[in-house]
Amino acid sequence: MPRTANDSPRMKRIIVLLLFLVPFTLFAKINFSGLDLAEDNRLLLRAASEGGGAVSQNVLFAAALSASKGAAGGTAVLSQLTAFPEKMELLGSNTLLVHGAFGAQRIPLSGGLPAAFQGFPSFAGGSAPAGRTESALSSPDGRWLLYVEAKSYARGDMILLDGSSGKRVVVAVEAERPARIFPAAWSDDSRGFIYEKSGKLYFYTVNNAAPPPPERLRLVGEGAITSIRWEKGAYFHYIKGSTVYRVRSEELFARTMYSGFIELGSVAGRIPFEFDPNFDLFWIAPDGASILLCKGGRNLFYYPLGVNEYSEIPAESLPYVMASRAGGRINALWSEDGVITVLIASSASGGDEITSYRLDTASSRSSFQSLAAPPAFASALSPGGKRLLVWGKAGLSLFNYAEWKEEARLLSEPVYSALWISADECIAGSGDRIERLRLSPSGGIVERKLLCIASVSEYGFEQTPAGAGRRIFAKSGGVWFSTDGESPWVEFRAPAVRPASTVSAEFRVYLEAQGGGFFENIPMARNLASVGTFALIPPRGASGFTPLPPGFRPAGRVESDLPLVFSHGLRGSASVALCFDLYDDPAGLQTALDALARFGLRATFFINGELIRRHPEAVRQILAAGQECASMFYAAMDLSDSRYRVDAAFVASGLARNEDEFYRATKKELGLIWHPPYYSVSREIAAAAAAAGYRTVGRDVDAGDWITREDAKRIGTDQISASDMIDRIMDARQGGSIIPLRLGLLPGSRTDYLFCRIEVLLDGLVREGYEIVPVSVLMQQSRF
Repeated sequence: MPRTANDSPRMKRIIVLLLFLVPFTLFAKINFSGLDLAEDNRLLLRAASEGGGAVSQNVLFAAALSASKGAAGGTAVLSQLTAFPEKMELLGSNTLLVHGAFGAQRIPLSGGLPAAFQGFPSFAGGSAPAGRTESALSSPDGRWLLYVEAKSYARGDMILLDGSSGKRVVVAVEAERPARIFPAAWSDDSRGFIYEKSGKLYFYTVNNAAPPPPERLRLVGEGAITSIRWEKGAYFHYIKGSTVYRVRSEELFARTMYSGFIELGSVAGRIPFEFDPNFDLFWIAPDGASILLCKGGRNLFYYPLGVNEYSEIPAESLPYVMASRAGGRINALWSEDGVITVLIASSASGGDEITSYRLDTASSRSSFQSLAAPPAFASALSPGGKRLLVWGKAGLSLFNYAEWKEEARLLSEPVYSALWISADECIAGSGDRIERLRLSPSGGIVERKLLCIASVSEYGFEQTPAGAGRRIFAKSGGVWFSTDGESPWVEFRAPAVRPASTVSAEFRVYLEAQGGGFFENIPMARNLASVGTFALIPPRGASGFTPLPPGFRPAGRVESDLPLVFSHGLRGSASVALCFDLYDDPAGLQTALDALARFGLRATFFINGELIRRHPEAVRQILAAGQECASMFYAAMDLSDSRYRVDAAFVASGLARNEDEFYRATKKELGLIWHPPYYSVSREIAAAAAAAGYRTVGRDVDAGDWITREDAKRIGTDQISASDMIDRIMDARQGGSIIPLRLGLLPGSRTDYLFCRIEVLLDGLVREGYEIVPVSVLMQQSRF
């Protein structure tokens, strides 16, 4: 029997709830420290970044100060001396591209100081911090770089940048900003790429001799970038509906003239369900003869290609497995000899939970087998498929791929990225340095070469006689290194480091605190020969707290004035709350949990009884990820519907029943915060919930993510895209806003979902300087 509103354990649960009412510092900030000015006006300073979807990191910069009559006291030319390897890519055969919070830097494979990709916006060049590493995509030959130049929070111009000349070409306008992956994929020969825009795929050929045809003539078809996979060579596979096409890139040239009536490519096979690029993934065998599909982040299917409804083949059961749990990140490793390993990762408060499966396609009776989980999700198969690198917080491990056995722990410190150069040589990027490692057949390190320092703990100029040139020393991982500011870092024993100074004959430098925006402080320089003072870094503040014009009411803003309904926090606050609504379907949950974990955020998940009863494991995952759980009643019913007799007893009973359902599923108590399904609230409903010990939550932003095509026709409105929803939210948000997002598939049709682009929304809020908190924290700040 469900408990009544007067049950005594309620006061205990209020005490438990108060344990969650703690402040969080969750938005990205750049902090400068350690100013050291030499007599020749060279300045060393360290910049540290934390949050915003990037790994916490610091970078050492040098600045050359000079007096200038045309500027307010002088100018500063900034250069980057270290590069944090949050992500790495090979550019051709001799250059490494290193992505971090401060931008993308080129480093020679022979070693050297970081250098910006010519023409690409860089922090040292005056651009805003890069943030997430999906912001750019390089071509395999290293010449070209694709990125999206923001024009709004969710959209921008897709730019093709020639790294040899710095020339920029606008490929597409109104392209979506990157979410989980960059919305384009290069061909293996770097001659062109396919990109995604507004639910359609287009191709672009890199050709300096002639301008490209209009975009409408470069249409590939409907889908997302997850709908295609390039092969080695000039082919790619494309899934539309249940049909798998194999397309030769040369066909794309002819298609510009006949796109209206020529089908694309040849049919390579069919799958027994509709492929949904929002939730499904696929991989093609190295020989192109078979396909692996992941449906909904959990169901794995293996099929031969070249088979259709008219093919005669022996009757057989094809390999299939349902993973023990859904994952937000999935990767398939497919060796040349046909061995597939699938890694599925889901976020938890203590780190990733990983499940692994293997299928040997060379065996006629093979089926998916469970494997021991590797120490981390990030992994890369060597050329030839004999070895596997696995990296993460526990370090860098080398596996024998066939035997799934760890051969050696190459590095024990946290490793953030790694890649293969050849079958016996790799590059590892730790928090201290980026190194090139040559491996023995038995798995040991034969040779290690420093390519660049990643971060520093101490640094300074060389102690030399006045007027002499000073080398720069830096300590990383307990080892000292030196450079003259142009040559690569080299190890240096027992350096004589000059005491730090903030004054030279011409300048005095200091840090000035900032009230908001990207930076906690700004390095400033005072010209001692004039009255000029100038900032070394142009202040780039957030605009999130600028008062809106009187009477301005964006389309996405809604607000309740009912008493006992908490529809927003303090308007002068730097905080906003994200609320995820789960009715009866957990689709998108892992995507949301992974994004929150990556940004280091907590949010509130409002859970309906239908979800608890149908998917109790999903509820347990929310708790395991350290997120706040709240109630959304025991059934997905509109309490304003006249068919229901909704009184105080009904509300109290429904809330108590949901508590009991939650406890049965989790052995934990549900927090005493709720909102009615569909936010259908009245004065009487809120009063009844308050009598039962609950605080009722409203909202002041409506993204419209609940509107299907059928709803749009019924209520006479427009269904908008996920990118338009993000811009709507960002137009409507204010300090203290409560922003709801609906998870799960809608009963009517949608082509895209807001939760699939949650990283873009989080990035926009973070860049505006907002602190993202659970609703309970917003309530505490408001004394509600």
